[in-house]
Amino acid sequence: MKKISGMAIALMLFAAATLILPVLMPAANAAGRNYISIVGSSSVYPFATVVAEKFGKTTKFKTPKVESTGSGGGLKLFCSGIGVQYPDIVNASRRIKKSEVKRCAENGVRELTEIKIGYDGIVIANSRKTDRMSVSRKDLFLALAKDVPSGIGESLIQNPYRTWKDVNPSLPDIKIEVLGPPPTSGTRDAFAELALEGGCRKFGWIKAMKKKDKKKYKAICQAVREDGAYIEAGENDVLIVRKLEANPDAFGVFGFSFLDQNADKIQGSIVDGVEPEFENIASGKYPVSRPLYFYVKKAHAGMIPGIKEYIKEFTSEKAWGPEGYLIDKGLIPMPDEEREKFRREGKNLKTFSM
Repeated sequence: MKKISGMAIALMLFAAATLILPVLMPAANAAGRNYISIVGSSSVYPFATVVAEKFGKTTKFKTPKVESTGSGGGLKLFCSGIGVQYPDIVNASRRIKKSEVKRCAENGVRELTEIKIGYDGIVIANSRKTDRMSVSRKDLFLALAKDVPSGIGESLIQNPYRTWKDVNPSLPDIKIEVLGPPPTSGTRDAFAELALEGGCRKFGWIKAMKKKDKKKYKAICQAVREDGAYIEAGENDVLIVRKLEANPDAFGVFGFSFLDQNADKIQGSIVDGVEPEFENIASGKYPVSRPLYFYVKKAHAGMIPGIKEYIKEFTSEKAWGPEGYLIDKGLIPMPDEEREKFRREGKNLKTFSM
């Protein structure tokens, strides 16, 4: 029998280790990640951060890592797969889309739990150094839509308006300059649907188009102009506030909770005669309001420590109840029955279906 040299044995062992290493790495990674990874909406971020901090201080678990990536960006990361390299929870300032559920499923993320946490209003705010503005959703559509009615028959033209006074003679004669979130943001989606489309429907011939050509209707009503009047300011609401302070003629679009936290610097515009206040959003009077959510990857509940306990903290009355600490941060609470429903579904990790 031919004798095998020490060098040959070493090479064989190295080759075997190389083959085994990829198999062992996931287990090593799983053992290494002992904290919850959360991504998503900048509007839900302040609430999730407060819960994460409380959770880290009052339990045996590590403080979750919360990142503000925008709803769309967060869902893309969340739906990329199962495993410790992917987020466990995604925050969203809109409901998950069918296309996103499909993307999740294609990547093995087939069981999700949906938890609605409360409501938020979307505000168009400016600096307290200047006058507060009162606008209609029709004004907002005409100011920010890509194409607007020409005034001649049922035709559209590229948005010609340069000042708010051009849109409505009762509005100030200042340049239209609105800082807001990018297309990956749930706030941007909700603003386009609730504010712009809400104003777009005031034109009867466009409203009638929804039944005949829904795709064209949506393109007209939700497309935002790209000529500099609307400026994408990323997911950093703090940066928008700084820019509003520096330029009192500019406006910013973000969630009510952020307005509430910065009420000493900025003020929310009145929309369709209703002020963006807690009571008006809770009652449904304020026309530009939306629900907020987070989604949990069920497959990770047994993989990452603390997920069930984090859900329990978030859905506790001391957090999201009418007197809870999240209300102090600007969250608009759900009615009692709705809170109980989502608390129960969170506890049981009920599988969500559209």
